[in-house]
Amino acid sequence: MALATHGAAELVAKLGVDGAAAIAFDMVFPEPDRMSPANAVQFWPKSAALDSLKTEVEKLPTNDQVFAEAIAEAPVVLGFIASPQAQSMPETKAGFAHGGDDPRLFAPYYPGAAASLEVLQGPAQGAGALNWIPEYDQIIRRMPMLVRIGDTLYPSLAGDVLRLAQGASTYVVKSSGASSEQAFGENTGIVKIRVGDYEVPTEANGQMWIKFTPHSEARYLPAWKVLNGEIGADEIAGRIILVGTSAAGLLDLRATPLEASVPGVELHAQAVEQILQEAYLLRPDFATPAELLYILVLGLLIAVLIYRAGAMGSAVLGAVAVAGVVGISWYAYDALGWLVDPVYPAIALSAIYLAGTSFVFLRTERERNRVRNAFSHYMAPALVKRLADDPKQLKLGGETRDMTLLFSDVRGFTTISEGLDAEELTRFLNSLFTPLSNIVLDEQGTIDKFMGDALMAFWNAPLDDPDHPSHACRAALRIMAESKTLNERWRQEAEAKDRPYKEVKLGIGLNTGVCCVGNLGSETRFDYSVIGDNVNVASRLEGQSKTYDLMTIVGESTVARAPDFAFLEIDLLKMKGKTSATRVFTLLGDSALKESQPFIDLSTKHGAFLASYRAKEWDAADALSHECEKMNTAPLNRLYALYRERIASFRKTPPPPDWDGTAEALSK
Repeated sequence: MALATHGAAELVAKLGVDGAAAIAFDMVFPEPDRMSPANAVQFWPKSAALDSLKTEVEKLPTNDQVFAEAIAEAPVVLGFIASPQAQSMPETKAGFAHGGDDPRLFAPYYPGAAASLEVLQGPAQGAGALNWIPEYDQIIRRMPMLVRIGDTLYPSLAGDVLRLAQGASTYVVKSSGASSEQAFGENTGIVKIRVGDYEVPTEANGQMWIKFTPHSEARYLPAWKVLNGEIGADEIAGRIILVGTSAAGLLDLRATPLEASVPGVELHAQAVEQILQEAYLLRPDFATPAELLYILVLGLLIAVLIYRAGAMGSAVLGAVAVAGVVGISWYAYDALGWLVDPVYPAIALSAIYLAGTSFVFLRTERERNRVRNAFSHYMAPALVKRLADDPKQLKLGGETRDMTLLFSDVRGFTTISEGLDAEELTRFLNSLFTPLSNIVLDEQGTIDKFMGDALMAFWNAPLDDPDHPSHACRAALRIMAESKTLNERWRQEAEAKDRPYKEVKLGIGLNTGVCCVGNLGSETRFDYSVIGDNVNVASRLEGQSKTYDLMTIVGESTVARAPDFAFLEIDLLKMKGKTSATRVFTLLGDSALKESQPFIDLSTKHGAFLASYRAKEWDAADALSHECEKMNTAPLNRLYALYRERIASFRKTPPPPDWDGTAEALSK
């Protein structure tokens, strides 16, 4: 149970009267007790009738002073916590002597500590560290017998309560270099710590292995039974008493090799019990070399037998070797109190056997697995299977291929993201990229990467795809259709949350040409990707979708190789970083639209419009742009408006005589 200082004072007084040999607190009292009388009167109502009573109450001693007086009358050890921050330093109550190397070189080091109030430390006869050093799995197997704070050594709580119970005043630490200790010129660490009549063997850093026993309620005395007299002096006299907490809410529950959860105070109690019984666990100095030698010798035998006697013969030897190390470890623990690790040798020998017997299989499967791992995230499962079945189709070293590239990006993404928190933004991008990725994979494409709000994909690598321009165009049309479905869903979600809705517009760029594709990156981290000038062109075409307010902008080479789709030329454009202009198109539909009479009429009228514009026939071009707008061409309205703006500008400032209709891109 948790105790305020007024309750702790009463408990200490009762234990002292009952003859406890030593009392240790597995807790820290770093702050004044808020329940002291002088603190309580602050909450009384203001009243002249109470003023005299308040004055008398304020003269009463604080609960901390009462606790300190109780500590002065009993053999008490207060706990402290060594920590990285210096909060309040504990007082030293015992001396340290050493033989051999200075133990401060090896003891666990902490810059500071959190200790109890000075008014409590003064009358206490001991001070002990409550620390334990976490293992890799957070299970406690060892406890430090001493710690170093600054340049001062302090004992553990278990060590100091044992010292106080014996009436001892000094610890004697035996380190490497001491009499009868072989160190061979090395500072190998702490060997033993003498506490009164007991000599405790330790690890090099002063930690003691705990031979844990099962949790037992017989160790415990409820504090309330001590206070109300149900537990008398016959159960207290001459005993070492450790006061701690057991409530789960106080977060002092620890895991041991035998129990998933025990009160922290029991760890100190079991350490004291083990020292009193002198039943220690030891990790002999030769244990690690012996384990390594065992692994080396038996491992070599198993490896040789795998090739000489086959898997069955080596399996028999491996099973015998594992059973042998487990048997040796158990005997050493039970009969000698030695800790010999059976786990690592057993795991190592098993691993050697599995590695040897699996070598041939892994060698034949390596190429197939490499292909699966390399492409499973950005290729359709059917294509991955084709590659895994015939890895020769893949050239991972890098190759030049004729490819079609697709870039897709969210227009105005910054504005959209400003209205969403991190979780909503993640959901938004996932809900966008999932259907877009599925479309690319369905159309035999390969997803190169996701770049923020952008998607990059390509066709005709790593597998041959003779019709890659058409597959890319079909994917673009499906993305255009999917964007309408997504916007309707996002609109409904926004209305349900009573949030303003802004239409999400996508830009798509398509281009076809020769590129370099393969594993690109460093020797340790690489991706299957594509680079080249045609990749840059595809990216810049996507960037122009905002300029023309069209969803898909397509390069001339793609249009020439995808004759079954409805394209309209939109401009003769010289892109950033380019010396010559190229014809750019927009994708409006598939073969059904291309063969429809309205599109044929629009295409004819649109061709006449571009011819007039490039011939500098401004009046004719202006009139034809209006005629095109009347032909049910809502997606192209911004394009014609842009051209009318150019025409108005050219009327004021005519282009040079050799002008051929080329426009220069103002951005990438």
